[in-house]
Amino acid sequence: MANLISLADISGGDIVRILDRADFLADAWQQNKMPQSLEKKQVGLWFCGQGFRNRVAFEIGARTMGASVSYIPGELGIHEPLEDIGHYLDNWFSILAIRAKSHNDLIYLTENTKASIVNARTNFNHPCEILGDLQFIRKHRGSINGLKVVFVGEVTNLCMSWFEAAVRLPISVTQVAPKGYEANKELLYKLNSESIGEINISESFESLLPNTDLVYTDCWPHDDCHAEKQKIEKLFSPYQITKSHLQNLKDGSLFLPCPPVTRGREVSDDAMKSPYCMNYEAKEYLLHSQNAVLEFLVTN
Repeated sequence: MANLISLADISGGDIVRILDRADFLADAWQQNKMPQSLEKKQVGLWFCGQGFRNRVAFEIGARTMGASVSYIPGELGIHEPLEDIGHYLDNWFSILAIRAKSHNDLIYLTENTKASIVNARTNFNHPCEILGDLQFIRKHRGSINGLKVVFVGEVTNLCMSWFEAAVRLPISVTQVAPKGYEANKELLYKLNSESIGEINISESFESLLPNTDLVYTDCWPHDDCHAEKQKIEKLFSPYQITKSHLQNLKDGSLFLPCPPVTRGREVSDDAMKSPYCMNYEAKEYLLHSQNAVLEFLVTN
């Protein structure tokens, strides 16, 4: 069986097939006619941290499609050596959905287990979140071809997965961040050298907004040091998305700040109330896209 660690690891055709299947499963969900395509499969959920959306969506989705679902306690690679863990889990699980702090640990596990592994988030990337957003955007817009994305923030795991989406899909992604927080030239060159889409960086976003289809944000950098925190606040305050920014978007554009959303930092309160902000509606599709990923893994 296959793994899903990065959107760049599969073809653009496979991404579209996952989105097509996610649309089918969304309709089946609404009609209470979910296929039992995961019957007799055992799905293990191993999630570090406090995030709940991906974890809950994996659980209810897999169970609704007939799988047996179990939580794995603890944190990946802390209490037992990674070289042992994969072999133990192979005894019980067909699929592992893992949210890990270390991307390298997740990669190591893929090399030491026969079970299929889904990257449910690491410090490096977050493919399932972007698949759900792509499904919603396609439903809203009619197509993802030619999609122009402005990602406001540093190179987080979400930003990286948008970059990876542009490697495989005909979309444009521009990261906007203060100097020193943008993607480095080596990364940009590597990604663009193999991209179907286009990846850029910018230090400002106001001029981009009239031609932007999607504005996406993530949390500002975190630092417990008071001096560093003040520095970050000063650098990133001009990049807070406000209602006045969103009013420059064209009709049909979207604003999707990734949760957890911090009002007063990466977004203003009035931006969250803007009709362009469809965050709550978009996250429904996390369930359907992750269901499609689970099916994809057991059939490839």
